[in-house]
Amino acid sequence: MGYAHEYAHAVLHRGRVPMEPTDHVVNWADGPRRGKFYPDAEAFALPDTEDLADVPVAPGLLPGAAGVPAPGARPGFGLPLLSAMLKDSYGLTGRRLGVQANTDLAGLPFYPHANWSRGTAGGGGLYPVSVHWASGPSGPLVPGLHYYDVQRHALQRLLTGDVTGRVREALGPDAPDGALDTDQYLILGVKYWQNSFKYNSFCFHVVCTDLGTLAQTWRIWAAARGLRLAPVLWFDEPALNGLLGVAGEEETVFAVVPLHWDGPPTETVRTDPRHRPAVRHRDVERSRTLLDFPQVGAMHRATLEGAAARPAPGALAAAAARTDAAPRDAARTDTARTDAADGGVRVALPAPAFPDTGVRRALRERRSSFGRFDARREVSAGYLSAVLAACAGTRLAGDTDPAGEHRLARLYAFVNHVEGIGRGAYAYDPDRGDLRPVVTGPQGAFLQENYFLANYNLEQAGAVLVPTVRTTAVLDAVGDRGYRLAVATAGAVAQGFYLAASALGLGAGVALGFDNVSYAERLGLADGDEAPLLIMALGHERPGPADFRHEIA
Repeated sequence: MGYAHEYAHAVLHRGRVPMEPTDHVVNWADGPRRGKFYPDAEAFALPDTEDLADVPVAPGLLPGAAGVPAPGARPGFGLPLLSAMLKDSYGLTGRRLGVQANTDLAGLPFYPHANWSRGTAGGGGLYPVSVHWASGPSGPLVPGLHYYDVQRHALQRLLTGDVTGRVREALGPDAPDGALDTDQYLILGVKYWQNSFKYNSFCFHVVCTDLGTLAQTWRIWAAARGLRLAPVLWFDEPALNGLLGVAGEEETVFAVVPLHWDGPPTETVRTDPRHRPAVRHRDVERSRTLLDFPQVGAMHRATLEGAAARPAPGALAAAAARTDAAPRDAARTDTARTDAADGGVRVALPAPAFPDTGVRRALRERRSSFGRFDARREVSAGYLSAVLAACAGTRLAGDTDPAGEHRLARLYAFVNHVEGIGRGAYAYDPDRGDLRPVVTGPQGAFLQENYFLANYNLEQAGAVLVPTVRTTAVLDAVGDRGYRLAVATAGAVAQGFYLAASALGLGAGVALGFDNVSYAERLGLADGDEAPLLIMALGHERPGPADFRHEIA
């Protein structure tokens, strides 16, 4: 049993036993930038793609919907599509100035404290994932390694020359189908300090969710356009860190996403193994004082071990989400269990469906509701069904499960104000499309009492969804590196949740600050291995909220 088991236990119980250091105070004045800064690297503006026709987001949200390619399908990217995907996912698309209940409200009007919107959600709004593009001869630019500058929507050239052979070498000969027959790769790194300055030891968990939100944005965006993307999580990590010129303990590569480029295939060129190019540009840190957190370092080392030893096909089957074939407990009230052997009367849901909302529009309108929920308008059962189906269909479909056969996340729903569905907690069955009662009766008080902050009015939400992952089972199946996969899966579920809510015109909010153990106990999971990793509030917002149109100011 590796260190990741110990860390997972600490994360799950942090609502009752705070993680060290318990005396950490965030120094906001000396915080890092929300992005890397290469002052001497040449920059190239990416194409403006605002006029690119939008496409419905539904095929990216619902598995099996028209337009989602099979694993063997290979339509390709071009520079305009890549530019659009980067802008829609991680680029700055607007300024958050709406009146809401988050603690940063007072500072938002001041430019140094401005909160810029992005299509992808980020834990605490910190966005520590860096995007690099390794481009070979088939691409539109001189081959090289580029960093995506989100502030300017531009590429900064960090290294000139084709280094994609090094990327393929790091992926290994057993990389997933298609990962080695391209010369275009997006490389996702994580700079720990960009998150740990706020979340200290909890940082490693949060950055794993950030990896999942970005990967899922790309998967949804690509699927809506008939493209397919999947992250590779097992590779020679030190080799890619060396290529990027970063020290693994401070910044490291978390994933590689192969891109299939539009046009005739280019023959991959074998490189001299003695030649080891590396980026010489260095990120200039804003913070004067950087702190180390032992648990973050320990998790980095634990998940680095066996990084290139890709799990065997089917290894994740043992960690797949549980189904309702044999429910653990019957439905119960707040004080006593019922005698219903089949888990209570199941609630059928309407077939999931989404309107023709465009994927770009859904991403641009995605936001956290922060205290704006309004219980006076109930959520329709059809909307709840669509959001649940989108979340349950989440698969990262990376190198551990290329075909997306294994569902790792299971969904529970605390229903407060949904048309035709009684208040209570339910387990969602995606195969049957229904809800099985777990706890009956109002849940608003429980939800609010077990939330750490004051920026969400959970009792006013139509429903609060809870994704669980059998985290320890994933670790047992694929080793400590599986922690990144398990938590990234929860992050991917959260991003699908946000986009589904946005497509339906509903308010949404995802939070990490809750008592995980209380939720496990409430849902009858305390004796099992399902870990509640997030809470996701869904509902209508109050009409006519105060906001500011920054784009016409």
